[in-house]
Amino acid sequence: MKYRFPRLLAAVLFLATAGLTVAVSCGGHARPITQPVPVPDQTDIIWSLLILGDAGAPDTNDPVLGAARRLASVAPDQSTVLFVGDNLYPHGLDAEGTPERPLQELRLKRQIDVGSKSGANVILVPGNHDWQGGRTGGLESIRRQGAFIGEVSGGVAELIPANGCPGPVIRDVGETFRIIALDTQWWLHGNDKPIGLDRGCQSTDEEDIVTRLEAAIATAGARKVVVLGHHPLASGGKHGGHFTVLNHLFPLRDLAPWAWLPLPLVGSIYPIARMSGISPQDVGHGENRRMREALERGMAKGAPLAYVSGHEHTLQVIEGTSARWLLVSGSGYFGHTDHTTWLERTRYAASQSGFMRVDALRSGRIRLGVIVVDADGGEGGAWREAFSFWLE
Repeated sequence: MKYRFPRLLAAVLFLATAGLTVAVSCGGHARPITQPVPVPDQTDIIWSLLILGDAGAPDTNDPVLGAARRLASVAPDQSTVLFVGDNLYPHGLDAEGTPERPLQELRLKRQIDVGSKSGANVILVPGNHDWQGGRTGGLESIRRQGAFIGEVSGGVAELIPANGCPGPVIRDVGETFRIIALDTQWWLHGNDKPIGLDRGCQSTDEEDIVTRLEAAIATAGARKVVVLGHHPLASGGKHGGHFTVLNHLFPLRDLAPWAWLPLPLVGSIYPIARMSGISPQDVGHGENRRMREALERGMAKGAPLAYVSGHEHTLQVIEGTSARWLLVSGSGYFGHTDHTTWLERTRYAASQSGFMRVDALRSGRIRLGVIVVDADGGEGGAWREAFSFWLE
């Protein structure tokens, strides 16, 4: 009998924690009803952007990369493939001669092959894992990755911004799109990072980055502006502070997916700390907030079509405030998914493997398609468009 009260108390506390977590995670926002947009004929498309993120550990013949390659192959001269960071898990590209280097090279080549085997150009931007997760060797790692991509891609692919600089870097796609690439991990990296002309970077300080971003948007003319950065400006995923009951009960699964060790109550310490901003990789952290506010300031006047990111292993379409749309596409290799919920401004959210496609049509409209890969996305594989929407 003397043990009954402590056990009862523990059960009550756990159920209370679970209930609170469900309330926080599910939110309760109504999901807006949108009708699918008809798939256009290829002759009606001027240019397509294929957006994949967090694709840094694909197996051979990964179905998501296979599906992207097949779509890019339809009209490679009118397609650009965008990888929005975390191009190499778990800690970027090691020096030559190290044990893990061969596998790391293979993983990067599988992403580059989406372009080289389809004929489409590829742009990659850095993510936090490419910077060794913020460790002291991060700058050397991201420079090695950029050099390697340049060497093996034959000009098909490039990593921008290069050399650890923050950007912005402009790439115009004909008269259709202006791509503006940022290295958002630069803002959050706590170790050596370059800035200024004396270190090979055009931007001289943080405020100059904002000014240059604003100018890059303002001078785009008739082109639709798409800004690339690894970290999202808003998210219904873990980095946005949204966790499930399973995250509280089995916190070790964040370190190892097979670690189903239940830690009730104690396990809540980790997600609550994340929600409170213990990591700069999460929106609750002061440095992350400062970065997002700066980028929002740089985009506010020009209101680009979209700010595109990864970081969350989800597919999310969110109505923006500075950029008109926030596209989170971070499940770029098969099975690399995580929980997400719907925010008040969410138009679509899914915890599934896949990527996004943005088409500029001859009519002047911009169409978004969210591609979900259900199984084998290789030759003859199963992928489908789960959501479509007029961005403009």
